[in-house]
Amino acid sequence: MVIELLTFTVSPVDRAQWLEVEERTWSRFLESQDGFVRKEMWVSAADESQVHAVIWWASLAQWKAIGPDAVRAVDDRMGEWFREPTVRTFDVVREC
Repeated sequence: MVIELLTFTVSPVDRAQWLEVEERTWSRFLESQDGFVRKEMWVSAADESQVHAVIWWASLAQWKAIGPDAVRAVDDRMGEWFREPTVRTFDVVREC
């Protein structure tokens, strides 16, 4: 299991609308991908403009099988709501 952690800067004023567009766009796309397990959206308590997408994948290979053209196409569908994320990766070493 691997975790993809994306961090977006989104104004708290725009957050509800951004989350709605993100849900319609990225969440629906991810749900159709092989190896996708689940996704949660978190807001930082220390900085309300930081929104984190926490995405669980069955394997790194399945996550990385999504090509850059597909990612670009989904990003384009975000339109004016597109925000460039910071991307980090974590391996799950133990589940409770």
